[in-house]
Amino acid sequence: MKALLTTIEIFIKSAHFYRGVRLTFAAVTPLAVLGYFGYFEYAPAITMGAFLNAPGDIPGSLKRKVNAILISIALTMLVTTTILFCKPYLVLLIAALAVFSFTISLISIYGFRASMVSFSGLLAMVLAFAIQKDTAFDILVHVILMGCGGLWYLLISIVFRIISPKKDEIQFLSDTLSLIGDYLKLRARLLTKKSKRQELIQQAFILQTQINEKHETLRELLLLERKRTGRSHYDEKHLLIFISSVNIFELIEAKHLNYDDIDRLFSDKKYLKASKKLNKIMGNDLIHLSDLLIQNDKTSDNDQLLNALSKTKENIATYVNDIQLPKAREGALLLRNLYDYQEQILDEINAIRRVMANVKDASKVSLKRQNTSQFLTLQEYRLNVITQNFSLNSTMFRHALRFTVAIIFAFILGTVLDIRNTYWILLTIIVIMRPNYGLTKDRSKDRIIGTLIGAAVAIAIVLLTQNVVVYAILAIISLTLAFALVQQNYKSSAALITINIVFVYSLINPDAFQVIQYRVIDTIIGASIAVVANYSLWPSWEALNLKNVLVDALDKNRKYLLATQMLYYDKNENELAYKLARKEAFLAISNLNAAFQRLTQDPKSKQIEFQLIYDMVTLNQTMVSAIASIGSFIINHKTTPASKEFNALTLRIANTLEASCSILDNSQAECETVTIDIEKAQEKLMETYHSLSRLRDENIQKGHTELDTETLHNLQEAYLIASQLIWLKTLSDNLRKATLKYRQVI
Repeated sequence: MKALLTTIEIFIKSAHFYRGVRLTFAAVTPLAVLGYFGYFEYAPAITMGAFLNAPGDIPGSLKRKVNAILISIALTMLVTTTILFCKPYLVLLIAALAVFSFTISLISIYGFRASMVSFSGLLAMVLAFAIQKDTAFDILVHVILMGCGGLWYLLISIVFRIISPKKDEIQFLSDTLSLIGDYLKLRARLLTKKSKRQELIQQAFILQTQINEKHETLRELLLLERKRTGRSHYDEKHLLIFISSVNIFELIEAKHLNYDDIDRLFSDKKYLKASKKLNKIMGNDLIHLSDLLIQNDKTSDNDQLLNALSKTKENIATYVNDIQLPKAREGALLLRNLYDYQEQILDEINAIRRVMANVKDASKVSLKRQNTSQFLTLQEYRLNVITQNFSLNSTMFRHALRFTVAIIFAFILGTVLDIRNTYWILLTIIVIMRPNYGLTKDRSKDRIIGTLIGAAVAIAIVLLTQNVVVYAILAIISLTLAFALVQQNYKSSAALITINIVFVYSLINPDAFQVIQYRVIDTIIGASIAVVANYSLWPSWEALNLKNVLVDALDKNRKYLLATQMLYYDKNENELAYKLARKEAFLAISNLNAAFQRLTQDPKSKQIEFQLIYDMVTLNQTMVSAIASIGSFIINHKTTPASKEFNALTLRIANTLEASCSILDNSQAECETVTIDIEKAQEKLMETYHSLSRLRDENIQKGHTELDTETLHNLQEAYLIASQLIWLKTLSDNLRKATLKYRQVI
């Protein structure tokens, strides 16, 4: 019961619920106030305006939010006016539908915020069919009131932001910590679950994409606002938590091990259990901290973390004692490197704990504003973005065409068959249809199941009571919960929307069963049209659309590797450039992971060369992790000067990645010349490690068994740099072969 109450508390205090309350308040207030003063006939248009322009109100900077809603207001007014004037003329109406469907859906090219504005415009286009206005004056009055409703919602949004200005920041920080906690626990399972690694790695792709998306939004929320308005105590706290979350994410990525080596060195998995347990405990602690952020509670001591870390360190000594040196050295160094990363992760978790506990001086952070601005990903809004996508080679262009045909077909079908509420079919298509087939199919299932569940619940309630007061209360509650859950659980949101519509109609029309019947039928028709259109009209199968995403991932990995090379020369001078390259590489890999997830949702028959693509995604992912491993070690340790062998291997790997990009682009690679024999460079790097190992063995034989910190770090550096670079060379060679084969396939 306590866990259930905690879950309810976290949901009620969440930004998702706050957003639902905000929209419900903006929609219901005009109905209540104008109804009270006897002007109820003006209220529906204002409520519709508020409802239509809410989608553009997504987390981000206030300036971008205001601009998005103002553009949305202008767009919804234009669309509604045009459709209402064209309604008496069927040919003009179909033409308007076609033009608006294509042009407005194409706006989504400009990113997620633009796609929400696009959704508002398309929603206005469909809901205009539910409006009955006979004269031009009535139409203009309605549209002006809609505009007032949009401005009313903007005012409410700003007021709610003033009341709770950090709600979105806290929610995204909480979500990020929770996702990273899940990611840590998944990495723990990867250590020992050999038979399930492919399945777990695919789950890791999803988590990596979600974490990167959260980090991108947090950069806008924290860095852009900070740049414009200065910083407060809470800004500093949230920025520190964000920075620690980024550091933890990189450390987890850097801890991506060569699992072939793991299986070779640790046939007995008992020596991995301590590391696995520490990961799980740290993951659970991050999830707990994510809940405390929402609840605004202070942290408590967690001795489990320190105890687990201590046992992990003891486990290394146990391994060495059991296996004995020198046989145990390679495994011990691997465990030691793993321990170092886990210790650094624990330091970052403790940093978050200190910030949340309001420890004195814990919330001081120094970031130059000109530096922070470089971490922001700015959306390009120039007209040439559309002109560049005005081709059948563009996924969004094909989606706009497909969407337009589906809308026109659904409208003509509804008109010919004289379907009572054709706009419900159109509405279903707008809500469900996405550029890729898999997501459209999944949303169709969720929409139909949610509608059926909502209809069943609504029927049960209507049979139990005929009280309009109950209907009104349930309509308000269901609307709030529907918008609170729309991003988290689409199926539940669809059920609640259905309940809301049924009760709103029940307040107007007592025949609720007829409303439910038409709602279910129209939803099924709309979902079917959306799925069939996605499959048959200019389909966008991911297997054939991966080229640009792959090129970007390869290029960003190359730049990340070269930035890591420069970091080796001078940490202080090149750390900012390294972190920027790291961010770009992580985002590119996130986009590649997301594309692969879309591929898995396509029909099996369309998943051309699935295993090849999976191998390419995994190779890119492993490569960015190996680079992160080197970079993280350099940042957190005192290192020796970079050798010419290190530089030669780095250049060789970068050239191979450049060649892979050229294969996909069908262009000529411009590669620098490598003057050193690569095989000999590899041997020299490994010889450095072997030389240190022999020296250590001689000291042990002389009775000097204590291992000083400098010798340990030198051994770790030699082993990590040599093994990771040789591994990276192998990965880059395999990537080049895979890209060549992929190019031949497509």
